Amino acid sequence: MMELLSRCRVVLVRPHYAGNLGATARVMRNFGLSDLVLVSPHASTGDLDARRMATHGLAVLDTARVVPDIGAALADCVFSLATSSLTAGVFRSGTIGTVAEKMPELLKASEAGPVAIVFGPEPHGLSNEEIARCHGMVNIPSDPTSGSLNLAQAVAICCYELRKAWSKSVNDARGQPEFAERAVAPFADQDRMFTHLQEALTAVGYLFGEKGDSLMHALRQLVGRAQPTPQEVKILHGLARQLLWTAGQMKKENDKQESE
Repeated sequence: MMELLSRCRVVLVRPHYAGNLGATARVMRNFGLSDLVLVSPHASTGDLDARRMATHGLAVLDTARVVPDIGAALADCVFSLATSSLTAGVFRSGTIGTVAEKMPELLKASEAGPVAIVFGPEPHGLSNEEIARCHGMVNIPSDPTSGSLNLAQAVAICCYELRKAWSKSVNDARGQPEFAERAVAPFADQDRMFTHLQEALTAVGYLFGEKGDSLMHALRQLVGRAQPTPQEVKILHGLARQLLWTAGQMKKENDKQESE
């Protein structure tokens, strides 16, 4: 399954700022991608800012390929997605989806060959002509009053969603859920814990008088809604033991003072 990520390419079209090259290389390394292609870049991978920003990602930066146009960048790709913060209009709205929706689609397509996510230059993004060269568009939902993200930040979000889709596919293939099912302590264990806790809270004077039972009922409801795990039940038993010990120490001190 790991080879699927190696088939996922990041394409930066005419990037202007060296820092974004380095930051892109770093975040690609963070999420397991390595194929970086630069289309007619204005910035250089050898620039000091690029090197500084590429912490742990220098290997990605140093192996980045430079090509003259978007056609060369996508020549061997079976599927590609253009990125854009602009979603209005028939041309864009007809093929666009959120990054969370589109990254699983991109990953699936990588089973057949190389795929790419294409990012435009910082000043204005991709042109309609460049977007038309791709199979679809991806948009990162953001505040409409400030929808344009920094280039490297946009790459980070897309790579994160792609990695998340890959992790899910790996776990699904193993017959395991993406997140392990949360174990909940059995009723009998919880009931013993509540009895222990009630004893302790009564000993320290938290539960007393006519409202003691109703307060304990509210506490049971509060903890019960959290569906505590066996480990969490043990923690609450520990709390009860400590409260009882403290209550015992207080009683000894009071008895000592009274005897004097």
